[in-house]
Amino acid sequence: MATHLPVVRSASLNGYVELAQSLGLDASAMLRRAGLQLRSLADPETPISTQAVRRLLDDSARASRAEDFGLRLAARRSLSNLGPISLVLKEEPSARAALDTLCRYLRLLNASLVTQLEETDGLLRITEDMLAEPGATLAQSMQLAVGVMHRILQELLADRWQPQWVGLKQAAVGEPERFERFFGARVVFGADFNGIVCRASDLAQGLSGSQTAMASFLRRYLDGELSRGQRSAQTTTRQLITALLPGGRCTAQQVAQHLGVDRRTLHRHLIAEDTDFSAVLQAVRMEMAEQQLRQNQRPLAEIATLLGFSSPSAFAYWFRQGFGCSARAWRQRPN
Repeated sequence: MATHLPVVRSASLNGYVELAQSLGLDASAMLRRAGLQLRSLADPETPISTQAVRRLLDDSARASRAEDFGLRLAARRSLSNLGPISLVLKEEPSARAALDTLCRYLRLLNASLVTQLEETDGLLRITEDMLAEPGATLAQSMQLAVGVMHRILQELLADRWQPQWVGLKQAAVGEPERFERFFGARVVFGADFNGIVCRASDLAQGLSGSQTAMASFLRRYLDGELSRGQRSAQTTTRQLITALLPGGRCTAQQVAQHLGVDRRTLHRHLIAEDTDFSAVLQAVRMEMAEQQLRQNQRPLAEIATLLGFSSPSAFAYWFRQGFGCSARAWRQRPN
């Protein structure tokens, strides 16, 4: 039985480090304060806690005194940050078709974000909602979500894209002109929704897409991902261990912290899938050890560090227990 944890791809923080530094913040310290680590951002597919991302954005906005921190982060985004989904969007015949496709695959990027489309009297309202715990502060996260949607449509339509107005639930800010410059439209604060209102006819405009073989392949791949549902707790844990092991120890407590849950909750999710943290860690280490020994000539001491061992001797003992021979002998054997 697969269980699920509240995570988002680390690609959601693409550009964060550069933005934080440009505003005088210590990006590594801000990430640690939110329960994240800088190295978890190296791979855009690494799962991280949605709660931690929200906390990071709010703390960063407060520390930098940038009321539009979420928008500034959105400004650093492009279609390519959506991964394979971006290629499928570009192949759609119209911006509306691309938007429908984005809504279809959105939960592969962020299962906590919900996009809805509502058309009335020739106007289309694109609403962004976020599943979050009661009382969660969402202003910066919603700025980012609405801002990224604007950037996506802007990239698809170029100068043909023009929002009518933008709604944000957050209270009025001291410099609303920053928001209006970003969107190129009037921004209503204290609105009853977070999102963009545009002419439906604008999204009916054609794109230069032409359903290539690559787009068809990617669509089948994405449909397969949807049919498998959300990633299991075991898969999520494996991805995080792979990201966190190099250069340091990786404990159940660290992984749980990255996922925004306590250690017991992580344990409960893994037990429901007939495994535990030690078993997942062991499997990942064995796969990484085989890969490192087979594909390069790194010194064994360096491989020990990459696998999170405190010393070469600890790695040597572990390897012999798991593989029945020394790492040196394993490396020298014929393929």
